[in-house]
Amino acid sequence: MRPASSLIFILVLSLAACGDKNLRDLADPSAGPEEFKILPNKPLVAPENYKTLPTPTPGSANLVDATPKKDAIAALGGNPSLLDANTVPSSDKALVVNATRYGVPAGIRAQTTTEDEAFRKRRGRFSNIRLFKTDRYGSVYKRQTLDARKTLDASRSAGVKTPTAPPAN
Repeated sequence: MRPASSLIFILVLSLAACGDKNLRDLADPSAGPEEFKILPNKPLVAPENYKTLPTPTPGSANLVDATPKKDAIAALGGNPSLLDANTVPSSDKALVVNATRYGVPAGIRAQTTTEDEAFRKRRGRFSNIRLFKTDRYGSVYKRQTLDARKTLDASRSAGVKTPTAPPAN
């Protein structure tokens, strides 16, 4: 009887390892459909001039598609057309110049993606073996998480002014 139960246990662990390999599992399977993912379209309106309509392009935005980010920016008094621009707004140019003053390596996004995949492969070797769906992100990246209080205390002891931080305990 003992070898059979060991074989069943090994079989269950093997099947669990074949599951979804993502670190993040925030889905609640018993919650049902996500009602916030459904965005109603804007009402249909006849255009003033049919000759000025944009050319239909598969996969591009529709004139009646909901644009919640643009609507929120417009409601708060901002310029929603800045979301469409691929350039840095003039108000942020000084920030970009300061952030890139020591140069920007070419292909930094691809490099960090490759390094992160290698890190997750090393750190999360056994995270794929699970009997139940769990969120493994926190445990895999635990060593890279900053402790806000510890960092604040180190900054204060080094003489850095922290006027907006909460007072020390």
